[in-house]
Amino acid sequence: MNTELFAMILDYQTTSILILNANFQVEYMNPAAEELFSVSQQRAADDSISSLMGAENAQLLNRLHENFDDQGAWTEREHILKLTQDKEVTINCTVNQITLADQKKVLIEIIPLDRHLKIIKEGHVLKEHQATRTMLRGMAHEIKNPLGGLRGAAQLLEGELEDRELTEYTEIIIKEADRLHKLVDRMLGPNNVPNKAAHNIHEVLHHVYRVLSTKSNDKVNFRIDYDPSIPLLHFDRDMLVQAVLNIAGNALKAIEHQGDLIFKTRVLLRHTLNGTLYKMVACMSIIDSGPGVPDEIATKIFFPMVSGQTEGSGLGLAISQMLINQHGGLIEFDSIPGRTEFRVMLPIE
Repeated sequence: MNTELFAMILDYQTTSILILNANFQVEYMNPAAEELFSVSQQRAADDSISSLMGAENAQLLNRLHENFDDQGAWTEREHILKLTQDKEVTINCTVNQITLADQKKVLIEIIPLDRHLKIIKEGHVLKEHQATRTMLRGMAHEIKNPLGGLRGAAQLLEGELEDRELTEYTEIIIKEADRLHKLVDRMLGPNNVPNKAAHNIHEVLHHVYRVLSTKSNDKVNFRIDYDPSIPLLHFDRDMLVQAVLNIAGNALKAIEHQGDLIFKTRVLLRHTLNGTLYKMVACMSIIDSGPGVPDEIATKIFFPMVSGQTEGSGLGLAISQMLINQHGGLIEFDSIPGRTEFRVMLPIE
């Protein structure tokens, strides 16, 4: 194998890999490690591992120094690695002593467990959604047929009634049959193929912002935090507008028209969506300062008829997830009282 192939293999690893010299200075970081520590290899080169990890990870750093003379490998399992901006990640960290060109080196492999668990969870959620949608399609067939018969019978009865006052009741039957028919269609979600073209996701977010700003008051603090480096993406604009509008509309209701509503975009490197690893993923975040998602519905919030609002239909988020799934993307969220973030992620092809 040549050097170029080795470099390519390391670049595509989801495991963070670092190589240190005998002075514990960074000599190499693969892209996964750059993403984990939010620093490029060029900037981290010749810095000490202590500077990279910081004093917050003193326990791991002490063990690294204490075991430098040992020839064997060791592993720290389910260790809480503290990162910048008060972020933490659970990792398995394996350290090996290696020799390159007669010089002792330290090889560090870091596997973030949080992301792996999230990928497994995403897979289960997608399977559950597919099973639910299949079940709903079967139910829809059983519901729509009698509804059609009921509506047709009401129309025939209306034509036979001589007393015009009685037609009020047949009109109610027809309207309710139509309402239930539409509800079933909404539960099934969109069934049309996305009409994809090159669009700017910031134009979509700005459109949603303008729509919501007309419905809100001056007590809502709208903020934007965009990454201008995100290129044009290929998607169905109407579908994406609907997906984002459903999420942002829920956020506006959650803060009860008083609080912060933030539209944020970022590029995620080496991110997995629906079981596929992408080099880059565009992430659109809708962040609100509301009370958060209730724990009792957090695991099923993307299922039809599930809502944290008494007046909600419970269909908006389910439809949004279906729309984004049709683009190879995914919606996920994190929520605590005072800060809820929904992330709409689309692959950058």
